[in-house]
Amino acid sequence: MHSFLDSKHMAKALRQALAERGQEISHSEALELVARQFGFANWNMLSARIAAAHLAPLELPSDWHVAHGTNEGTYRLGIDPNSPGSALIESRPDRDNAIDRAAGETAVLMQSIMADAHRGDRLKLTAELRTEAAETATLWMRVDPAEGRYLRFDNLMRRPDGPLAGSNGWTERHIVLDVPEAAAAIHYGFFLRGSGKVWARRFQLEAVGTDVATTEPGPRYLSRPTNLDFGGEQPPA
Repeated sequence: MHSFLDSKHMAKALRQALAERGQEISHSEALELVARQFGFANWNMLSARIAAAHLAPLELPSDWHVAHGTNEGTYRLGIDPNSPGSALIESRPDRDNAIDRAAGETAVLMQSIMADAHRGDRLKLTAELRTEAAETATLWMRVDPAEGRYLRFDNLMRRPDGPLAGSNGWTERHIVLDVPEAAAAIHYGFFLRGSGKVWARRFQLEAVGTDVATTEPGPRYLSRPTNLDFGGEQPPA
């Protein structure tokens, strides 16, 4: 199946097909017709989109890595050469329409450290995020044991002041988690779910006192059975 990256080839094939039927058009006219087929107002707009699709890979920041499962054919991740001191995750322009939003395709840039020096601590992760046409972008942190399920985790997704969507200027976000004695590793970073762009800068990981509340979402327990007949009415006290 052709994509807009095949536009020039499609324009040539269109000219040949029309010529065989006695209809002559110029190459530029064929390009304009193909641009319209892909929903662009003119060839100049489609040409700019094609140029953007051939973006060079970004350089990864030292000691950071792309999380397993990130599709680097769909996303670019690394240092933004146009924004010193910040890292960028962006969906590739030629892949925006192919991202499976229902499956929640996600790109993650992260760092991992040993938990030895932080066992028993309460850690606060802080960073600033900026977005452009982002479906969902957020900060995250996870504390893992040597084996088995994670011990602590938060990605802000259940907080009203959590993930960013759309276009936003630099916005500070933070996560606070306890590090149990059983902890072996601590992982943190930021991610983009779906299409768009997110930048991150000024990461800081520090121990804080117990007066700083943790942010990990806990289970939501009701004080008593409620709305058991799905009618929305509260039972008598």
